[in-house]
Amino acid sequence: MKKYLTGLFMVLVLISCKKDDKVAKEVEKVPVKLEIERFDKIFYESPVSDFPKIKKQFHYFFPAGRPDTVWTNKIQNPLYRELYGEVKKKYPDNKAFEGDLVDLFKHIQYYFPEYNTPKVVTLVSEMDYENKAIFTDSLVVISLDMYLGKDNRLYEFPEYYKQNFEPSQMMPDIVASLAAQKIAVSDDRSLLAQMIYFGKELYMKDLMLPDRSDADKIAYTEEQLKWCEENESEMWKYFVNEKLLYDTNPKLTQRFISTAPFSKFYLEIDAESPGRVGTWIGWQIVRSYMKNNPNVNLQQLLATNAKEIFDNSKYKPKK
Repeated sequence: MKKYLTGLFMVLVLISCKKDDKVAKEVEKVPVKLEIERFDKIFYESPVSDFPKIKKQFHYFFPAGRPDTVWTNKIQNPLYRELYGEVKKKYPDNKAFEGDLVDLFKHIQYYFPEYNTPKVVTLVSEMDYENKAIFTDSLVVISLDMYLGKDNRLYEFPEYYKQNFEPSQMMPDIVASLAAQKIAVSDDRSLLAQMIYFGKELYMKDLMLPDRSDADKIAYTEEQLKWCEENESEMWKYFVNEKLLYDTNPKLTQRFISTAPFSKFYLEIDAESPGRVGTWIGWQIVRSYMKNNPNVNLQQLLATNAKEIFDNSKYKPKK
């Protein structure tokens, strides 16, 4: 019996590898013509007299009703210019991210053929950490000042936020913005629904960024990822025993879903745990669902409700 199971496992692994190879070959064929506009450079390196021309070219960044002096004062503001100086030092050209963008757009267009390659515009957002990267049908906006590396001297944020400001988070953030448009909206406010929502987002990163580490996809350190893997069974036991999965208490979002220094089990393990462990568990549930339902495609997954995914996932935490 043991030999039979081992043989069956090897067959499944080989089938999976062949499928992955086929996808990789098809993705490579997808045509991508990348266009990057460095609005950050144009804005901060042009004379103030050029502002009317800049405003016309990038009209979507300049809402009506605000006087031009608001923007021309920014161009000359020493603090903003210092921030741009850090961006220019980190990203003097596009080499650090253009190859990753081409690869990402190939994957996006493979899984979502209705998309054409969007134009990419980079800017300095004055550290808007909630909108680091924005994906629309025709435009991707990247705030380069939010990818300077966690140790940049200008970041005055808690450590658990700063680890999200690494260059390695740029592509995952773009996928997260795309996922927000693609995942079906639900009225379900349970902890399980939130876990599986972010599990879907992370599974999209599995497909769109197949060469990235799991730590990069979820914005964890390797140590935080290892903690989750080693404590998966105990975390799951806690959620089940405390009857939290279908609980709609909004405090559960703060405890297990939102960005935080650690998750709040109200146990000794709290200090060792990373934040957002609920999203990591949701990821494992979605992965299990897709593994055990091989005929379900990405679009079907994104439209399926949390309870159906959970009930058909056959999820069992690793001990």
